[in-house]
Amino acid sequence: MKDNRWEDHYTRQARKDRWLARSVYKLQEIDKKFRVFSRGDRVLDLGCYPGSWSQYALQKIGPDGSLTGIDLTVPDRLSDSRFGFLKADVLTVDPESLLKKLGSLNLVMSDLAPRTTGIKEVDAARSMALVKKASAIALQLLLPGGGFICKVFEGEDFRDFREEISPCYSQVKIFRTEATRKKSREIYLIAKGF
Repeated sequence: MKDNRWEDHYTRQARKDRWLARSVYKLQEIDKKFRVFSRGDRVLDLGCYPGSWSQYALQKIGPDGSLTGIDLTVPDRLSDSRFGFLKADVLTVDPESLLKKLGSLNLVMSDLAPRTTGIKEVDAARSMALVKKASAIALQLLLPGGGFICKVFEGEDFRDFREEISPCYSQVKIFRTEATRKKSREIYLIAKGF
């Protein structure tokens, strides 16, 4: 049997706890520190495949909440009556059309990641394009008081992006989770109080 070079404690724990992916522990850490969910929330999960963030969020929002995921790949192992799915490339989604389809939301979360090249500058630029699109969607769909969570690869454009969106929220924090792989350049931006 071949070793999976990505297998680690979090991967094994996710399997044991029946989460769809190890990335759930990143969202769990974010939620524990920043309390991003409330019962009854309406949530959008951008880049939702394989579904662990949606799976966790559905537990937190309770029976009266709802969640829509968008991705190019269907999270076929996630089944819940409160979960809706749109198959789409986030970069081509029109935020106004999305607002008409989904209505206003309490939280937009994005664990989107670009296809990486190994070239830091290229990967950071691709990540920033996804982050900016996720932010544009959040700005269009969030209710007053709403929140936005997104993954971003640290790069030179990040500081400008943070300054650009800070006036839109009462609180903008940067967080690196324990579950993030040591060599990864990913961090999370948590914005609350739209």
